[in-house]
Amino acid sequence: MDNRRYRMVVTSGLDYVSTGAQVDGRLRLWLKEPPKRYDVAAFAEGRNEMARGVTLDHDSATGTSGAYGRWRLRETLPGGTWQTTLLIRQAGNGPTRVQLDVEHLPDDPEAVPVPAKTPRLAGSLLDVLDARDGLADVTAKPQVVEAEDVDAVIDELCDQTRRLPVVVASAPHGADFDTWLESTVDPLVRPLAGLAILYVLSPEAEPCFNRELVYHRVYGGGVRTYLPGVDPAWPADGQRHRVMSRRMITERPSHARRILAQLPQRLAAHTPLPVEFDSVPVMRTRARGDSHAPELERLRVENEALLEILDEAGREQRVRADEIRDLKHELRQAEDNETLLIADYDEQYRELHRTRTQLLALQKHLAATGAGALAYTPVSAPDGDPESFEELLDRVTGLTRLHFTGYRKVTLELDAQAHGSSWVRMTWDALLALQDFAEAAAAGRTGCDFKQWCADAPSGARAISPRKIVRDESKTVKSNASWRGERTFSVPEHVDPARKVFMGAHVRVGGGNTIAPRLHYYDGACAEHGIYIGYIGPHLTNTLT
Repeated sequence: MDNRRYRMVVTSGLDYVSTGAQVDGRLRLWLKEPPKRYDVAAFAEGRNEMARGVTLDHDSATGTSGAYGRWRLRETLPGGTWQTTLLIRQAGNGPTRVQLDVEHLPDDPEAVPVPAKTPRLAGSLLDVLDARDGLADVTAKPQVVEAEDVDAVIDELCDQTRRLPVVVASAPHGADFDTWLESTVDPLVRPLAGLAILYVLSPEAEPCFNRELVYHRVYGGGVRTYLPGVDPAWPADGQRHRVMSRRMITERPSHARRILAQLPQRLAAHTPLPVEFDSVPVMRTRARGDSHAPELERLRVENEALLEILDEAGREQRVRADEIRDLKHELRQAEDNETLLIADYDEQYRELHRTRTQLLALQKHLAATGAGALAYTPVSAPDGDPESFEELLDRVTGLTRLHFTGYRKVTLELDAQAHGSSWVRMTWDALLALQDFAEAAAAGRTGCDFKQWCADAPSGARAISPRKIVRDESKTVKSNASWRGERTFSVPEHVDPARKVFMGAHVRVGGGNTIAPRLHYYDGACAEHGIYIGYIGPHLTNTLT
């Protein structure tokens, strides 16, 4: 499962019957309005085909385990079918849940589905359902947080029943708040309808919010995405909740909107559904239309036999669903534990990064004032660290001794990851260290490999911890043809006639074991041609993955 499906799961504030009426009404309105303009009357007349290649089916049931109602729209287009499924479910006397899924089903099983965009139907439903997630209201547009609302919002951030991320926007100092909200924040979060809880801090609320959340602040026009399970008292927890800067939002609004949506989309696709949905049977599409009586009788008999088979399958499905849910719960606990370790690691790295930056600045100052001399002067780089992997790849071209030959798409997918907000900074530090190492090698000042260089880096040279550098892969990995192939990357012909080399040397980016990314490089022709970066992306396959 990946980010290609749109999925909204909320709790309706209305009773089951009222929820069903609102869902049915909003669905029909969505279908008959532009750009669809489907014949909704056909459904009311007992026909499920509303246009050529477009069908709408509905089923429902009420019993001792509760009630459900479901609508499924299928739109057949060249290349595949777009399927929209709406499900309302009430178990016992519990609340009514609403699930909306939109997904592309390619005609070719080998084809990659087209990513689903947030449908207008999602916002329309949120407008009438009084939707909630845990303690929080789920709305299509961001809610303005005033100073008196801060305590309630913090309670929502810490709510253990919350499934959705909370996206909190701030306003730049001195900016007109209403203008910023309408022209910048509203378009930025529009794709998040149904995927996140949306807030924007008023100028009066912002200092109150940040006083209470010292380790989780957001300010100056930035936007922060708070994952479920916020711990305000733990500094390391702040590293889990990503911040997007005002600069990215204003200078690259389309890119910022896409990046901001990726994490909520991923969480929606991967978070297990509420347990009530497990007992909903597989949808059975029933034929509609006129038929001759004998044919109807034959179909009725066949249908009764089929229902018996389906009932048995349904019972088996519920047993398997319980087993799968238990496994998902265990997996989620393991992932949470690894996330906490990563957060702690990232905090330590942030402090190390700040100390190293201060040390380099002091060394430059001493050299400039004549109090000392640098044995090695690093190549200048643009001020400030990249804020995303996309920006990082754009700036690699400025590091003249490094050559990135990997797939940008794989690297850019790291921007959607929830874990390790310091990954970009760590990768950039590694690239700067590789650049300095390559410069020294070209000048004949090394006589060692990159790991040893970092262990004994000259004063003023950029380096990373030698512990993060692995000289080569294990024998197990190298002897496995498939795994070796994953680590074989492109280089120019003048580096290797085969135009590809095995890059076993790599840098471990971030904490954790198999979650954290890897940077694979080749420095076999470092002095003559520089260093080739063949891969920046998720951990490749080995015995642990």
